[in-house]
Amino acid sequence: MLPSLLFVFVARILDVSLSTIRILMLTRGKRLLAAFLGFFEVTIYITALGQVVGNLDNPVKILVYALGFSTGTMIGGFLEEKLAVGHTFIELVPKIHGTELVTALREENFGVTVLEGQGRTGPRNILTIILRRKDLNRFKTVVDQVDPDAFYAILDARSTKGGYIKAVAKK
Repeated sequence: MLPSLLFVFVARILDVSLSTIRILMLTRGKRLLAAFLGFFEVTIYITALGQVVGNLDNPVKILVYALGFSTGTMIGGFLEEKLAVGHTFIELVPKIHGTELVTALREENFGVTVLEGQGRTGPRNILTIILRRKDLNRFKTVVDQVDPDAFYAILDARSTKGGYIKAVAKK
């Protein structure tokens, strides 16, 4: 009984985690990889489901199935964060005036475009930055050091073409 429960639990963790990564790859335009992952995901899913459907009178097995799903959701989210595939679009409104933040970001190899905007209290610069998701924490560190009160919004960039997006060297 215990090996069967463990199998169902681990299988659900694997198939739900694969599902998370598959969807991520699909939204990033990596269809072939998504299809490849989907094959393994559904194979594992059907195998685990077969273990439970054949024993619907066993509430422990159903509970373990559900716990595996929940755990797989958490692990899939963690993996998605760690993989950090793709790019991020950031709109940033500095609190400080001048070019200090722009200079600091460019010194760290971030491509920054400066636009003129109008805020509640007058003219403001709006910085737009597209960067690899893997570089997001480095970006936040630079902003927090130079202008901790800056406002920014982080959006997912489905695809990018051209421009200045460079891997940021870690110092």
